[in-house]
Amino acid sequence: MLDIQFIRDHRDEIVRAAKGKRLDFDVDALFAADRDRIEAAQALEAAQAQKNGLNQKIASAGSDGERAAAIAEGKAIKERIESLEPAARETKERFDALMAQVPNVVAPDTPAGESDEDNVEVARKGDIREFPFAPKDHIALGASLGLFDLERGTKVAGYRGYYLTGDGAMLAMGLMSFALSKMASKGYVPMIPPTLVKGFPLFGSGYFKGLEYDGEVDEIYQVASGDRDADGSESKERKFLVGTAEPSLLAFHSGETIAADRLPIRYAGFSQCYRSEIGSYGKDTKGLYRVHEFMKVEQVVLAPADPALADTLQEEMLGITEEILTDLGLPIRRIRICAGDMGTGKYKAFDVEAWMPGLGRWGELGSASNFTDWQARRLEVRYADPDTGRKIPVYMLNNTALTSVRPLIAILENFQESDGSVVVPEVLRPFVGKDRLMPNV
Repeated sequence: MLDIQFIRDHRDEIVRAAKGKRLDFDVDALFAADRDRIEAAQALEAAQAQKNGLNQKIASAGSDGERAAAIAEGKAIKERIESLEPAARETKERFDALMAQVPNVVAPDTPAGESDEDNVEVARKGDIREFPFAPKDHIALGASLGLFDLERGTKVAGYRGYYLTGDGAMLAMGLMSFALSKMASKGYVPMIPPTLVKGFPLFGSGYFKGLEYDGEVDEIYQVASGDRDADGSESKERKFLVGTAEPSLLAFHSGETIAADRLPIRYAGFSQCYRSEIGSYGKDTKGLYRVHEFMKVEQVVLAPADPALADTLQEEMLGITEEILTDLGLPIRRIRICAGDMGTGKYKAFDVEAWMPGLGRWGELGSASNFTDWQARRLEVRYADPDTGRKIPVYMLNNTALTSVRPLIAILENFQESDGSVVVPEVLRPFVGKDRLMPNV
């Protein structure tokens, strides 16, 4: 969410951002709603001020007649207030709903484009291996090595369900432990945040498309069963499962004003992740590439409102992810996300991909996004300017350090041998307890 004055001052940039991100947003409708909201609020405030004045008039009335006249006038004003309140409430709700749709502007050097096909490769690391044999995909390798069970996963969990078994489980946990240790060594505070959350962290981080959860478009699981508050009464708050640690980490300081000298603050969150993938039906229907549940180590940084520093921090975050993947020995590339493939709140974004020879293509392993203050305004996370004392929304950045499943695919497919074995990356051997995975006899 952006500041309304910023939107007024940068109308044309907002219009270009909405068009570039392929969003159906009418900024002039927002301005009209803003005018209606202000007028309705002013009319209500004037009537309430008049009522307050009458209360004083009633208290100081010198006769019964004056008091009766003031009371009668007060009743009329009360009726007027009651008639004005619905309009004030409706115009504010309309304004708030439109404000929730306002896209963040995009960085000036963001590539133009319509979809992910227009994203731009900006760097590569590592060589793509030339196989002297026909490489298998991760599905065949996982079956022969006993690393996961898709059939029983579907039986128990439904579509896209899976079990990681034996060395597959050890590899996944090794990936998570290695990534979290790496993040801690880089100065990021390790955290295990909640994965069952209220709605406000998801709205605040932009995982709700509007003000409230919409099961038709939001790729979030809502928990159907009710909950109880501390006093035993039935809770009226809905709960949701997060798709990444990002919302929980960002909401950690919600409603707070942070001392400026504490910034930037770096967090690394390990969590289970749940995604409904409602927008991806028919894509990657086989194997582990697109699943509903996985583990992840996520990076989050809260920074001062300094665009140059934010660029430096985003580069730092990407560099750590690429270091992790290079340590694993994977060939990777960095992709600059074009405007047409960028989410509503994003200012600048990159993806990191790994080559997956069994699948015969690059596969996304994670993304790094700078939201500037778009999320912070929703979550009310600010810092006090050391010179003026003014409270300023922080900049919020996030990045995938590592997930548990797609890197597993890349490892299996890149490090397979002609005898069906898979070489375990050296950095994972302490976690797995072996240097090679052998096919089941």
